[in-house]
Amino acid sequence: MSERSIGELYEAAGQFLTDGEMYECEPYGNGHINDTFSALCRNASGRVTRYILQAVNGTVFKEPERLMQNILSVTEFLKRSETDERRVLSLIKTVSGDCFFRDRGGTYWRMYLFIDDSLCLERPESPEDFYQCAYAFGKFQRDLNGFPADTLYEVIPDFHNTAKRYNDFLKALEADKCGRAAEVKAEAELIKSRAGFYPLLADSHKKGLLPLRVTHNDTKSNNVLLDAVTRKALCVIDLDTIMPGFSVTDFGDSIRFGASTAAEDEKDLDRVGLDLELFEAYTAGYLDGCAGELSESEIMLLPEGAMMMTIECGMRFLSDYLEGDVYFKTGYERHNLIRCRTQLRLFEDMESRTDEMKKIVRRYLK
Repeated sequence: MSERSIGELYEAAGQFLTDGEMYECEPYGNGHINDTFSALCRNASGRVTRYILQAVNGTVFKEPERLMQNILSVTEFLKRSETDERRVLSLIKTVSGDCFFRDRGGTYWRMYLFIDDSLCLERPESPEDFYQCAYAFGKFQRDLNGFPADTLYEVIPDFHNTAKRYNDFLKALEADKCGRAAEVKAEAELIKSRAGFYPLLADSHKKGLLPLRVTHNDTKSNNVLLDAVTRKALCVIDLDTIMPGFSVTDFGDSIRFGASTAAEDEKDLDRVGLDLELFEAYTAGYLDGCAGELSESEIMLLPEGAMMMTIECGMRFLSDYLEGDVYFKTGYERHNLIRCRTQLRLFEDMESRTDEMKKIVRRYLK
């Protein structure tokens, strides 16, 4: 998180229609993209209201105004069917009626109402937690059924276009700008051997088997708020990467990250595999949340979504390693290579257990 002066924070907060004046503002959370702060405001009667104040990262997000229009459109649509303000993010408008403020330095700021009595888990602590996170993302999909996905701005073009990611990988391998290709021959060969798999989702879409939907594109458990008392799903947060996409990739990225038996950068590959209990918990939660909105063809492609997101992530880590570790933050030498190997091992385990995943998914067909 970059340093922000007190003056900047007070100037930004003063542009929003808060209930009272801000009297305290401190860094909040552990996000790596935007600068996030907890802002406390007190009105004339002494009532205190908490808000989330964020500076949008203009380096990562090139068109903040269009990004904010995505968020505004989606949250306003969600509020049509949800009256509980704890279950939908609420943008605070500026004094001029906008959903963002651009300061003199060109930084874009936004503000949300803080959702009280909630908790956010970096990783689920039980299968039930994983179920609740899945339910939240499934309900998010259900509630946005009917939203015209093709009207959304594509924040990161071709984000989950796996065939394009593969072509980018081949270019990085061929260029070998850092002289690392020789040490990754095994990984490269595995990725190349599955080339026929990568167009599957796009081809399914063309055949009418996989409709375009509003997708979140960062479906980790820390982007769901649970009720602090009941630990039931409350609200999906971090809507920066909302774009048109496929339901199965949102599902798949959750499985890739949350149903693995090891961390994303586990060095001991013998510890890496798919936890089928967690896969089933997430499948049950996601489809319960969707409540019948997904087609049978979509549901039966959920295992392929998990495999696609896993090998796509592996090739992205390897591409970045070949290019000198310029995209993903690394903590040590060869970190991206370790991450790649972990994802490829997880993919291979998923691949070997496709029939088991299909059997589980079929049980939860509505």
